[in-house]
Amino acid sequence: MKVIFLKDLRGQGKKGEIKEVKDGYAQNFLIKNKYAERLTEESLGRYKREKKQEEQLDQQNREDAKVLKEKLNKEEIVFKVKTGDNDRVFGSISPKQIKVELDKKGYRIDRKQIESDHPISSLGYHDVKINLYKDIFAKIRVKLEK
Repeated sequence: MKVIFLKDLRGQGKKGEIKEVKDGYAQNFLIKNKYAERLTEESLGRYKREKKQEEQLDQQNREDAKVLKEKLNKEEIVFKVKTGDNDRVFGSISPKQIKVELDKKGYRIDRKQIESDHPISSLGYHDVKINLYKDIFAKIRVKLEK
């Protein structure tokens, strides 16, 4: 029996994959547990429509991320920090603090999207990478001053 997978099933198939499987396995496990459905003209058409909608949504999200990237690349966030001897900063700036400042400027960024190569714990400029969408990254400048 030919089935179309509705979900990823490790070792068997990925979502959207069409495979020939034994009738008993398809009826008693795959279809019963909603991992797959029998391949028919209707199910194939539905799958193609869903795939097309997902691609359109993906394209729209990509466009939105590119627009946001252009805006964020121009942003600079300034933090006033306390320093000790030899201008050493007490503590460091966390992604949560950067998120709060971005929220104040009207950007909706999750703190998990903010990536820093090293702790932001010295005076001066630091580049911080923000993961906007699958392979679209923005860089903002964070400045620490006394």
